[in-house]
Parts: sequence; structure tokens; C-alpha cells
Amino acid sequence: MSLKKYVKRGLEYVFSGVPIKQVYSDVRVLGPSEMLANRNAVVTGGTSGIGMEIAKAFVRAGAEVVITGRNKDKLEDACRQIENCTERGKVKGIVMNNIQISKFPSCIEEILSLFDSHKIDILVNNAGLVGGDIRECTEAEYDSILDTNLKGSFFLAQIVGKYMKENNIHGNILNIGSSSCLRPAVSAYTLSKWGIRGLTLGLAKDLAPYSITVNGIAPGPTATPMLMKEDVKDDISFATNPIGRFALPEEIANMAVFLTSEMGRTIVGDMIYMTGGAGLITFDDVPYIF
Repeated sequence: MSLKKYVKRGLEYVFSGVPIKQVYSDVRVLGPSEMLANRNAVVTGGTSGIGMEIAKAFVRAGAEVVITGRNKDKLEDACRQIENCTERGKVKGIVMNNIQISKFPSCIEEILSLFDSHKIDILVNNAGLVGGDIRECTEAEYDSILDTNLKGSFFLAQIVGKYMKENNIHGNILNIGSSSCLRPAVSAYTLSKWGIRGLTLGLAKDLAPYSITVNGIAPGPTATPMLMKEDVKDDISFATNPIGRFALPEEIANMAVFLTSEMGRTIVGDMIYMTGGAGLITFDDVPYIF
């Protein structure tokens, strides 16, 4: 652990009186299975963090996977990492920017061509940006976050939902939300995640009659490069979270497999809160200062 972290913890202990312990990861991932056999999944924002772990878990569960990202080099590197970790080699990447809505139809056509069976069974709306605190947010930042997190997810779900309905595919749409969808909304990011929660409910009601199952996962603070600059597996303590640590992306990925498998068919329109209590029983893990 860095000197900076030691100093920070010392100061937190002085002011709070609560000692802060180091917490290391000890999370199990689902092993190879056929839970998603013969199914094809699209995971947006799959080059790192939660998206990459979901892609890994899906491949281990027998699915073919296409991940999306904005950078071709990062996509190629992510595909190599996923293949090396899973040893199944069923992942491909496509350059797609969530704010370029007009390109979605052509991207979906390209994605379909990458799958052996030329169909899509699962969509995971994961791509997202953080930030946009109301104290200093600019209009450009606000638009970028809302367009990426909410508008992009809305229109991608529209296209894929219609595709599944028209082709009689009993598919899944899984939206990655956040504990922020339970918090007072004081940032563009928080507003976008409130929207994702509402979108999940609406899509579930619209698509359930066609055997298309829609749910969401709302992670709390998660040990990903988006939030942690240092080695995310070195120390995952988070003192103000009720469980005392960050969630790990592997934990989110385990749940994603369950929800999109046949075992999750009776869970409809739900947002599974994997927050460690953040947002549910406390807001104290983040500051509220205007």
C-alpha cells in the first residue's frame, strides 16, 4: 500500500475514531459451465472493469461474446485478455461509441455477422461515464454522460428489443445501473442511473409478453480502474461502505450470468442491488457538499 494511503487512513482514524483495516480480495468466480451454452451476448463497454469481467464470465458459461468499445487497440487487447483467462476463445470486439446513435443499426448488423449463428440472445448495457457533479459540471460534460449512459442504452435496447421480438428470440437485456439510482441526484451520473432504473422497469413490462427478460444490476462502489488508480486487487477497503470494502467486478459478473441464464427467467424488471449497503442503508460513503 502506498504512503499516501497510509497517511489518508491515519487522518481518517484521527477524525472518525474508527480504525480502517486493509481488506484483500477473496472472491470466487463461476467455473466453466454450460449455463449460457448456444447463446450469443453483446457487452457494451467491455474493454475493462465490470464489462470485461461479465464478458469473461459469459465465455466461461459457454456463450459467444462480442464486446464493444471506442478504441480498436483496447478492444483487441481486451479480447486477448479474455481469451487467455477463459481458454475458450469465443470473444470478438467491435468499435462502437454509445453516443453515435445513428451508427447503431450498422453496428448491430456487423455484430450479427460475427456470431456463428448470426443472432443475438443477450444485450448487456454496461458502457458508461462517471462524473458531472452539480457543483462544477459543464453542459458539455452533462450531455456526454447522459448521452453515453442513458440515451445510448435507451436506443440500443430499442433496436435489440425489436430485433428479438421480430425474430422470436427469448432473450435477455441486462442494464448495469448503480447504487447511485437510490441516492439523492446531485450529478449527471446519478441522474443517468435513475434513468437506467426506470428504463429497466419499462422495458421489462413492454418485452415480457414476448419472453424477453429485462433486469438490472446496481453495483455499489466497485474496484475498477474507473474508481481506483492503484492496483485494484491490492487493497479493496472502503471504510464508509457498510461492508467495509469495494465490490469486485467478478462478483457483478457472477450475478450477470445467473440473471441471463434460464435460472433467472422469473426475475423480471428487477434491479439487483449489489451495493454492500451503499445507497440502501447509508449515503455516508459519498460526500454531499454544494
